[in-house]
Formats: sequence, structure tokens, C-alpha cells
Amino acid sequence: MQRPMDSPSPANTRRSPVRRGVVQTPNARLAYEDWGDPAAPPLVLIMGLGAQMLLWPDGFCDRLVAAGLRVIRFDNRDVGLSGRFTGTAPEPALWRLALRAQLGLASPVPYTLVDMADDTVALLDGLGLARAHIAGASMGGMIAQILAAQYPQRVATLTILFSSTNQPLLPPPAPRLLWQMLNGPGPNATVPQQKAHARTMLRAVGSDVFPPDAAEQDELIERLTERSGDMSGTRRQLMAVLGSGDLRPYARRITAPTLVIHGTADRMLPEATGRAVARAIAHATYVRIPGMGHDLPRQLWPELVRHIAGHVLANPT
Repeated sequence: MQRPMDSPSPANTRRSPVRRGVVQTPNARLAYEDWGDPAAPPLVLIMGLGAQMLLWPDGFCDRLVAAGLRVIRFDNRDVGLSGRFTGTAPEPALWRLALRAQLGLASPVPYTLVDMADDTVALLDGLGLARAHIAGASMGGMIAQILAAQYPQRVATLTILFSSTNQPLLPPPAPRLLWQMLNGPGPNATVPQQKAHARTMLRAVGSDVFPPDAAEQDELIERLTERSGDMSGTRRQLMAVLGSGDLRPYARRITAPTLVIHGTADRMLPEATGRAVARAIAHATYVRIPGMGHDLPRQLWPELVRHIAGHVLANPT
């Protein structure tokens, strides 16, 4: 593991101390940021499909730290500053994976969500954390379900935001959004093309009634493209989602106190998918956020932080 280093925060909006580093896991190099007091309860944030850790916004992380938490966010394998998958086996056709996924069936894929859950455990090991609170968004919420089922001793609490169990007959992700995501700027795209694609995707999944500040969004897009313009891993991450099959067998084994949060205006994963997660996990608490899409709008940070921090602090490690 690379030794983490304290570093100043470049953005004026950041107030929390941030330690940055890299953990070399058996199968992936994971870049992470570790915010706040190391002695505070640790909350590990797992982001979604094709999404860099910056999609857990700086100001949102600051608020979680101010609420008394240590916040760890990281880039999943195949995205951002983390390592890329280098397998050479032929990739399966997405249409075949999608058809099998709608039936709840697993498929052979380069790697699965189980492998990505193992990555998260390796991150905990690298940071010396025997146990942590886990929050996952979208695909990250799917990874979190597997993590909590497979490694119950490592998960103090679970928070799942706008995610799914991937069970049969649930409303699938909007085809138009997946098409936009997968048919992005391409491997030879210019920086302006990469920025345009990022702006299109943020607008497509965002909360219409809670629009972003234009200057803040521009700054975020700048940082995303500076960190990595490589979108090649998004397709493999989608294969991991489609190839992992129905997650209810994992969800039903979860014993950690669980909070499920979903918005009423989510175009990527309709609200029925969040309700399915809450039904599948024993004693889960379901929170419905009117007007929220598939994002974390600034206007909702106080409410979201109140729910998440309250859940974590009520269930100490």
C-alpha cells in the first residue's frame, strides 16, 4: 500500500482535512480520499456505474465530517485514478447480458460485483479498518449489499441510495440513459468532447426540481476530466452489474442496520427498485425523497446528511 499523505484542499469550499493515497489490492489499485478525524466513526462511500469518487460532492463530504464522521471515498476499479482491468478474454454481448439480467440470471463476465465487493474489503484492510459503516449509491449500493452479506463482521451499518436488487421484472434502467453513457465520447475524444459528455450525463440523471449551480458543475466537470477521461471501464462495470444476477440472495442475508434512500424522480433506477431493496433486507428503513433523481443535489444535502449521519451515529462500530 502506498503511504497516505496529508494534503491541502484545493477548493475554497473544502474545510475538512483530506488524506489521499492508493491501496494496492490483489486485483486492482484503488485511489482513495480519507476525510476528517481518523478517530471518528468511519463511513466508506461506494460510488456507481462509471462514476468517479467526486460524485460524492466535496460539500456533501464536508457536512458528513461536520456531523461527526470520518469519510472515505474512493474510485472503483476501472474508473478515475484507480487501476484499469487488463483481462484479454472476449467480452460478451451486452444485449445477451441484459436479457439474462431481466430474468435474474448471472452470466460470465470479466468481473462481477462480488469482485468489486472484495475490492472494498481490501481497501478496508489497507486502511487498517476492521469494521466500518458503508454507504453505496446506484451500482455502489449493489456492491454494498454483497459486501454486507459476505462480510457481516466488517459492516457496522449499511446505507443504500438509489439502487436495486436486480431482481426479475423490476423496471430496468432507462435505455436512453444507458445508451448515452456507453456511447460517450470514445477513446480518442478531445477534452472538450469529454466535458460535453460529462455535462450531458449529469443533466440526464440529475434532479430537475433541484438544478445544480452552473459554476459548481463546471468546476466538477473540469476536475473529472483532469483526473481521467478514460471511459473504457464503464462498459465493463455495466457487465459486472448485468452479469451478477439477482441480488436478493445477498440482501436476505444482511444483518447490519440498513437505511434505504430513493428519490421519486429517478430516471435511471425508478423508485420501485429502491422499494425492492428495502423489502429484501430485514428491518430496513425506507426513506422516500420527493423530487430527487439519480444524484445528490446540494439542496438536499442537509436532509440526506441528517438521515445518513443519524443512522451511523445511532449504531456505533
